Amino acid sequence: MNATAPQDPLDPRDRPARLTVGVVGAGRVGPALAASLQLAGHRPVAASGVSDESVRRAAAMLPDVPLMPPADVLARAELVLLTVPDDALPGLVEGLVETRAVRPGQLLVHTSGRYGIKVLEPALRAGALPLALHPAMTFTGTAVDVQRLAGCSFGVTAPEELRLAAEALVIEMGGEPEWIEEQNRPLYHAALALGANHLVTLVAQSMELLRTAGVSAPDRMLGPLLGAALDNALRSGDAALTGPVARGDAGTVAAHVAELRKHAPAAVAGYLAMARTTADRALAHGMLKPEFAEDLLGVLAEGDLR
Repeated sequence: MNATAPQDPLDPRDRPARLTVGVVGAGRVGPALAASLQLAGHRPVAASGVSDESVRRAAAMLPDVPLMPPADVLARAELVLLTVPDDALPGLVEGLVETRAVRPGQLLVHTSGRYGIKVLEPALRAGALPLALHPAMTFTGTAVDVQRLAGCSFGVTAPEELRLAAEALVIEMGGEPEWIEEQNRPLYHAALALGANHLVTLVAQSMELLRTAGVSAPDRMLGPLLGAALDNALRSGDAALTGPVARGDAGTVAAHVAELRKHAPAAVAGYLAMARTTADRALAHGMLKPEFAEDLLGVLAEGDLR
């Protein structure tokens, strides 16, 4: 008997239920997700983008995919990614429904962290199948984003009957589905913004201060430190707290505040807020001794009054 080489089970051509994909909003997220779905065998067929940057991004990440108005994107696609800013999403959905662009049986997927599927209610009434798939990742708008989706967690919200479909799409993009209840979406998104968006602000501010202090390569100095701090925090939570606030070194904190007032007054409020929150958590976990906390909190209170 002649043996034949087994086919690769991951070959997109052998996968069932491949879909035509449209992107409404060619920002940083949409083209990356569409390109990832293309790797899984789905077929991007249309995208919409207004700015010159969006046009360039779509051309780079989705070559040969035509740009057209949103209504035309929906006319071509079985799976539509709505990848617009959070505040624009409700109006976009209502507009698409009012113009009868939404078709019964069409998968309508938004990537907003803030919203679940309730924001898609008008489209649901028009017969669409609503999904909320939010990748918990920061995007660059380049091909590297497709690689970073591997192992990325997605906040998933969908009707029970579409849960398997939603999770399958996430897995096809290389992600890990994490079920988020509708009522928990705003809190979920706030948690991510607190950890990721504010981290960028803190790191950028720290680099500016190091440059002011004469450090020629602040990124090189901070890289190992922040990498270790992040790893420790993810592994140990509050037990990873270190530094003058957690130790109760009130004199050092007072010196910090004085220097910040002199060289970077705009950073003082953020420093005081984070120091106070750190002190509260260190106290609650028994790391900051009460006898040291009194002087420390006094310094922070004085900082607010100046």
